[in-house]
Amino acid sequence: MISYYGCLWLVSLLNLVWCFVQAWECTPGKEMAWNILSLFTTSGMLFLEISLLAFLLQGNHASGLQALTRTFVISGLIVALDLLLKAIYLFGFGVPLFIDNSEHPRQIKWGLWVVHRLVLTAIYGSILFMYHYKWRERPAFYKYVAFMFILNALELFGALTGNGASFGFWLYSATIVCYHTFYLPLLYITFLANFFEEEDMHLENVYYSEMKDAGFFDADCE
Repeated sequence: MISYYGCLWLVSLLNLVWCFVQAWECTPGKEMAWNILSLFTTSGMLFLEISLLAFLLQGNHASGLQALTRTFVISGLIVALDLLLKAIYLFGFGVPLFIDNSEHPRQIKWGLWVVHRLVLTAIYGSILFMYHYKWRERPAFYKYVAFMFILNALELFGALTGNGASFGFWLYSATIVCYHTFYLPLLYITFLANFFEEEDMHLENVYYSEMKDAGFFDADCE
């Protein structure tokens, strides 16, 4: 979990920079820098998504090191393939994947986003309904998967209609903003906050035991 926390910090910094330089999207001469930043930011967030699913779905069938290694290998391969595909579209064919312009829509761009969101919606939907009987044991995972399923379903609907309808274009843009704004805090609140509270409690117990062994509480007993 510490390794995942480090990845979360790195992606958070990328996402923070992405939010602060939004003006680059519409600034002449900044398109290349904006596309590169958006490419790595979205790939980093996708890595967090896949890593979390791959790790949690393994359950107790592997040790910590085995689960972590398998998780990072699977996530790395999938994200590398996704990154390569987007880079080919972006720099090879000149498709503006990360520049939204409703006046000059690109059908090939929206087709790629439809496929991308369809795959993610199908994955979250299958996990949500196929593992329904296990959710009582893992309520946090259930809430996370349910949230991501709804968000990706909305993005899918927006991408399907964004090529020709202003409402679809607005919906897709709004869900992207929500994704970049709330996804990382969602991860921390849902999974990492309790983890670090448990770590702090463990450290407090260790300190208490050491102080007790050293005789700090003997005066109180007397």
